[in-house]
Amino acid sequence: MKTLTYAEAINEAMKEEMRADENVFFIGEDIGVYHQGKGPSGASIGMLEEFGPERVIETPIEESAIVGGSAGAALCGMRPVIEIMHSEFLCHCFEHVFYGGTKGAVMTDGHAFPMVIRAPYGGKTNGQLVQDENNEGWFNAAPGLKIVAPSTPEDAKGMMKAAIRDDYPVLFMEHKGLYKEKGEVPEGDYVIPLNKADVKLEGEDVTVLTYGRMVHVALEAAENLKKDNISVEVVDLRSLSPLDEDTILDSVRKTKRAVILHEARRSGGIGGEVAAVIAENAFADLKAPVLRVTCPNVPANFPPTADDVITAVRKVLG
Repeated sequence: MKTLTYAEAINEAMKEEMRADENVFFIGEDIGVYHQGKGPSGASIGMLEEFGPERVIETPIEESAIVGGSAGAALCGMRPVIEIMHSEFLCHCFEHVFYGGTKGAVMTDGHAFPMVIRAPYGGKTNGQLVQDENNEGWFNAAPGLKIVAPSTPEDAKGMMKAAIRDDYPVLFMEHKGLYKEKGEVPEGDYVIPLNKADVKLEGEDVTVLTYGRMVHVALEAAENLKKDNISVEVVDLRSLSPLDEDTILDSVRKTKRAVILHEARRSGGIGGEVAAVIAENAFADLKAPVLRVTCPNVPANFPPTADDVITAVRKVLG
């Protein structure tokens, strides 16, 4: 094992896949020369120097052209990895993601459509109005689009490699508050399936289901609740579409209580889909209603805290 930051893990995954497959290329705004060669997210270090401007393509500020052109390249056999500077800017290319990226395979009689869209999301400060959006839910209805949100460097690298190798579009959500977080990463080549959740902490009394930076908030809450002999199981969804229903239901049936945690607003969030899975398949197993801990439905971003999770856990325990 070695220690990498979240950004370094993504960088390493992209480099390894570009070395292995000459059809993989990297495209986006300010990913080469600007930001001291690190790119907006810090995940572009050394890429322009190693692969050159033909495979590390800096673009004007035009997300629609970036994603639309990449969709065309994917249809022609290339494997684009796109970096959108902030996930809010996906609104400028929604049509290409929704129709070109996800319906393209159907409209071309099953033709492969490999395309990874890296989308930095979320924030670390309360009350910020711009460039801190948690908009993964916007695309949850897109048919055939895989949506993932890794929480650790190990998961980020393994899932990025799997996403690049996948023959269909993947929206790769990267929380901005995680880029400098360090963690152990396996040596050598490995992939992590794009449709599997991961139990980050086993427990007996209540299940907290979450993803991205909120995994770390959930683990902090679980550690504090140990002092009161409350055992929390933390399930990292990792894959938001499709959901790993088996892991979700196995955990909830074991603990018989569920708290769903995400940084996005309550309305239209992934949490509603998770709650529906539980209600439709494990309602009889529950000892308390499912609770959601989210940002309120307000314009600014107010991420939940460990104290919010603790309050919800105590409530479902009665």
